[in-house]
Amino acid sequence: MSGARRLEIVALAGIPEVTEGARLGELIAAAATAAGRGISDGDAVVVSQKVVSKAEGRIRRLAEVRPGERARDLAAELGKDPRLVELVLGESRRVVRAVGGVLIVETRAGWICANAGIDASNVPGADAVALLPVDADASARRIRAEIEASGGARPAVVVADSFGRPWRIGQTDVAIGCAGLLALDDWRGRADVQGRELTATAIAVADGLAGAADLARDKGSASPAVLITGAEAWRVDEDGRGAGAALQRPPDEDLFR
Repeated sequence: MSGARRLEIVALAGIPEVTEGARLGELIAAAATAAGRGISDGDAVVVSQKVVSKAEGRIRRLAEVRPGERARDLAAELGKDPRLVELVLGESRRVVRAVGGVLIVETRAGWICANAGIDASNVPGADAVALLPVDADASARRIRAEIEASGGARPAVVVADSFGRPWRIGQTDVAIGCAGLLALDDWRGRADVQGRELTATAIAVADGLAGAADLARDKGSASPAVLITGAEAWRVDEDGRGAGAALQRPPDEDLFR
């Protein structure tokens, strides 16, 4: 997987508002066809977590949430809506940090992020929020199968969400699920251009594609899917391990837990 390559990154317009039960793969394939592009095996499709959550019925109304004592206490400490905190706790294995209005948790899927990834942006309704998919790797596998059923191609699929990053300002999209992709390209044991053996380099391919796709679509646009051509170097036939298994750092290797 060496040498220069060219990637073309195009946001797919024309995908309608997604509701529970929607077959995202079919909608994405139709949008690509309408754009005159189509989807090939060597492509990667990056899908916004938000539309995946909508299709999977992961939308909640705060008016229907009854916060417990722990949620009320944390909410008072952090200045947050106790109903939101209740949802966050319900989606979390543990609270990592709660200070200064910030609630960082480890989600049930193993991701460490603010508010368990729960957010209200691009969700219809004044008090509606979207939870992360229960298993975003399974979501990616399903979308891949739907795209294949629609047109025969089996592209790589990435489910992406915006995460903040320790020690750096700003957010970028990262992969929380993927299928048909070498999510982590491990270069340890290979040589650099000087012939020296690499001992630590492992390229987060799935995160790189997610971040690149985020630059091709506006956060306020109705383009929840992005088509990346030129990604065949990392595409694999099988669905693969997924983003969780490939990209989450094991606790015994984490210097900051």
